[in-house]
Amino acid sequence: MSNIIPYKGILPKIHDSVFVAHNACVAGDVEIGEDSSIWFGVQMRGDVDIIRIGRRTNIQDGTIIHVTRKVSGTYIGDGVTVGHAAILHACTIHDNAFIGMGAIVMDEAVVESGAMVAAGAVVTPRKRVPAGELWAGNPAKKLRDLTQSDLDFFPVSADNYVRLAKDYL
Repeated sequence: MSNIIPYKGILPKIHDSVFVAHNACVAGDVEIGEDSSIWFGVQMRGDVDIIRIGRRTNIQDGTIIHVTRKVSGTYIGDGVTVGHAAILHACTIHDNAFIGMGAIVMDEAVVESGAMVAAGAVVTPRKRVPAGELWAGNPAKKLRDLTQSDLDFFPVSADNYVRLAKDYL
């Protein structure tokens, strides 16, 4: 059984089709949409603001998602892949974006639809990663435009995780 924890009487709202690993922790004002997956060791705390995750989004092992009081919640759209051990803090990730393993996206940063943050990158506060770009480094900067092959992989990744989550359910 997963750790689904209320905070100040607010219990996370998780669609019935969502896979939440038994050792993930989802606490507070969190909503997770249809066919999404929350993998092993994920920590998600919607206590001092809200967390919203769309449909068909996968939050992979060891990721931390949190918010900042009086600044911002964390908003993650549909069809997003978040790689292992990422940190998403009070930021916005639009639909069909890709966050690499170990990446950090900080307060009030925005990753647009069809953008990619490379593994290990640090997107500093209030930065905007435009659609169609790959950002890498610390601090993250544009590395290159995404190829059609890169963009074509985003929905494949989401579909793979939807199927994998159904196997676990």
